[in-house]
Formats: sequence, structure tokens, C-alpha cells
Amino acid sequence: MGRPRRFCSQACRQWHWVGRQRAGELQLSEDELIVARTELDTLHDELYVLACAVNDAERDLSSAGARPTAAELREIVDWLLEAARPLRDRELTPPA
Repeated sequence: MGRPRRFCSQACRQWHWVGRQRAGELQLSEDELIVARTELDTLHDELYVLACAVNDAERDLSSAGARPTAAELREIVDWLLEAARPLRDRELTPPA
């Protein structure tokens, strides 16, 4: 009944309010975001690892013109999943 919930919890509602207050203080627009350098560097590194895994998979699938075996395909998929998991599991947390 009533309005649909906009926030999952009071804590999320509070973080949203704090974020809006800080954005106003720093004169940030809705399209701008402040991210810690370490977080950005870590994200960039994880994206680079995933890009390399995709390149390796493409190379392995097209090399020698032969059809890969099931074991080789499994190895390629496992490598891609291993490279993608850190991005899937990443959570952006508010600064302490």
C-alpha cells in the first residue's frame, strides 16, 4: 500500500541524502562521480585482465584452424570465468 519504496533501507536513504549534500558542496552535477584512485586503479586492472582473457580465448579458438576439443573449450571458458569473477563480485562501498 502507498508509495513504492525508493530505498531498500533507512541506511541507503541516509547515504543518498549525504551524497546529495556532498555533491552540492563540491558543485558536482548528476553525471559526475568521485571515486578513490585505488578503487579506479583496481577496476582498471581487472578490466585489463578480462580483456587479455578475451584476446587469449579468441586466439585459442582461431589458431591452427582445428576444432578445439571439449577439454580445450572447458579450459578457455574456465580462464574467461576466472578473469570475469572479480568484476562480477565487485561492490562499490561508500568511503569510511
